[in-house]
Amino acid sequence: MTRRFISDEEGASGLIEYVTITGILVVLLVITIFVTNAAFMEGPANKLAYHSFVDIGNGLSTRVVDVYVIAPDNGTIATEFDIPDDVAGQDYAVDLDGSGGDQVVMISRGDIRSRIAIAGIGATMGVTGSTTGGGINRIVYNSSGV
Repeated sequence: MTRRFISDEEGASGLIEYVTITGILVVLLVITIFVTNAAFMEGPANKLAYHSFVDIGNGLSTRVVDVYVIAPDNGTIATEFDIPDDVAGQDYAVDLDGSGGDQVVMISRGDIRSRIAIAGIGATMGVTGSTTGGGINRIVYNSSGV
């Protein structure tokens, strides 16, 4: 029976190897945690919010054009509508803007923004206003312009 003698240097080199590999794996795990949140959580949520903003803007633009089509020569017409209270769990803002010649519905939250044109009524009728997703919203047309 032979006995193998292990020196102190062989024991230390094995320990250094395990510590080095464990350190590298911990660094990779930390990097993966940060990248996973940005790649798999924020990116798809922002894309979903943008497409939801486009859908909401198209619906609002359609309602404005519908009111324009049936607006009386003399008198007032009002309609109420509801839009989603939040998109991806967060609030958003809706602005109707006519500056710059084009009438647009702008829906935004932070860096995510969509601009939807209000088809063809900008030259004859100015549309302004702002709202948020909460509650019932109202579109009012008054032929006197007040």
